[in-house]
Amino acid sequence: MSSKHAFLIIAHHEFEVLQKLIEAIDDSRNDIYIHFDERVNVLPVLRVKQAKLYVLENRKSIYWGDFSQIEVELLLLRESSNNKTYLYYHILSGVDMVLWGMSRFHDFFVRNSGKEFIGFSTYDYRNEVEKKVQLYHLFPKNFRNDNFMFKIVRSTYIRLQILFRLKRNEGVNFKKGTNWVSITDPFVTYILSETETIDSLYRYTFCADEIYKHTLCWNSSFRENIFNVADEGNGSLRMVKWKNGQIEDWSLDEFEKLINSGKIFARKFVNSDIELVDHILNKIQQEHD
Repeated sequence: MSSKHAFLIIAHHEFEVLQKLIEAIDDSRNDIYIHFDERVNVLPVLRVKQAKLYVLENRKSIYWGDFSQIEVELLLLRESSNNKTYLYYHILSGVDMVLWGMSRFHDFFVRNSGKEFIGFSTYDYRNEVEKKVQLYHLFPKNFRNDNFMFKIVRSTYIRLQILFRLKRNEGVNFKKGTNWVSITDPFVTYILSETETIDSLYRYTFCADEIYKHTLCWNSSFRENIFNVADEGNGSLRMVKWKNGQIEDWSLDEFEKLINSGKIFARKFVNSDIELVDHILNKIQQEHD
């Protein structure tokens, strides 16, 4: 099996941050695959020196909470795995950053080869999952549309299903967590073999990108390979700044916290605080040297 890694990046803005992320993972042992939202009219010019960079020509418009998020993940997984067999596939957003130098990074994954780095939520999310994936959601591409009629029709249809106790996908043991993961080639192969099931279970649902990979892993032999099921951040190797259920941007005064977190990735960063990203990049490049 190849020792190379595939970085699968879903991007639509903050392209200065994206370029810094690429510089951080620009290593001959890495291949980088980027999907730009179809609504991005002018693609950024991205530079690599050692890694191979693939920009997907088949682009989709991604809508928050919609099945299109899953479709793009599957597109990236299929494109990369058809190209080569990788030791690991890292699903990232374009506003993520790696916190380790590449020598330390690759050593870690060699030592933990075969583990699935998937972060599982540990709170009681049964009611949340029931609403998200066991009911049919109308107009899923318009979850964030403030149009009054959209809201009324959507909410009425949900209430009717609850009133008449209509529930889809009964009997499935759903799991959830962060959708940003680092997974092995055998698990990627398994995910892609389940494409029809994924479509059947999750189309016309809400935020199922946080559920489908976790559910597939948990209900298969890959469950035995989960790195850490007790802690979502450690399980996914990702540092996320949550506040009142929302992800906040990292700021410059949190540099030491990020570098000393023990996590390998962090999200999310913004162009307006690019100095923080530069500090991280300089630190890991010094580590690499």
